[in-house]
Amino acid sequence: MTGKNVVVLDYGAGNLRSAQRALEHAGAQVTVTADPQVAVAADGLVVPGVGAFAACMEGLKRAQGPRIIGQRLAGGRPVLGICVGMQVLFDAGFEHGIATDGCGEWPGRVEKLQADVLPHMGWNTVEFAADSAMFAGISPQERFYFVHSYAARRWELETEITEPPRVAWAEHDGDRFVAAVENGALWATQFHPEKSGEVGAQLLRNWINTL
Repeated sequence: MTGKNVVVLDYGAGNLRSAQRALEHAGAQVTVTADPQVAVAADGLVVPGVGAFAACMEGLKRAQGPRIIGQRLAGGRPVLGICVGMQVLFDAGFEHGIATDGCGEWPGRVEKLQADVLPHMGWNTVEFAADSAMFAGISPQERFYFVHSYAARRWELETEITEPPRVAWAEHDGDRFVAAVENGALWATQFHPEKSGEVGAQLLRNWINTL
């Protein structure tokens, strides 16, 4: 596990240093950069994100993020999206009645949670498959740290491949949403593993072990 080179993509999304520290704690050698060549060549790429979908996509485009992500996935090279860094992987995000195109790696839309209490902020459990590689060594009773008002409330990718995506779910105030996805080389979490203590560190170690 040690020695794996991970790039945290710096596209103006903030929260980069906490991701860097958590990944280093989990055993990776981490570079924070916007250099496309370095990002494409790394063993693993982390796409963080905080704030609004549209603002993150604007910054991602300026940094050639969609091309970097697409190029890596075309070669089966691992990518991990976190929070809004997960949301931008879908076709579109809807905020305040305005649609913004995402990276289009997965069909579907990111929209406001149908909950009386927003944002969804704090610790919550996640429903995941027993054979999940992402959650290996993690109990279903463990909690992860969330802070968001928008999410993918449906999973729309239909596939007949032998290794279908593993989709994990969470619930807030009666509304279910996609909490994490394992889809070949593309993993993503709506929660913040870098803010989730030791259970988050275990998840990051699980990802680093795939590199």
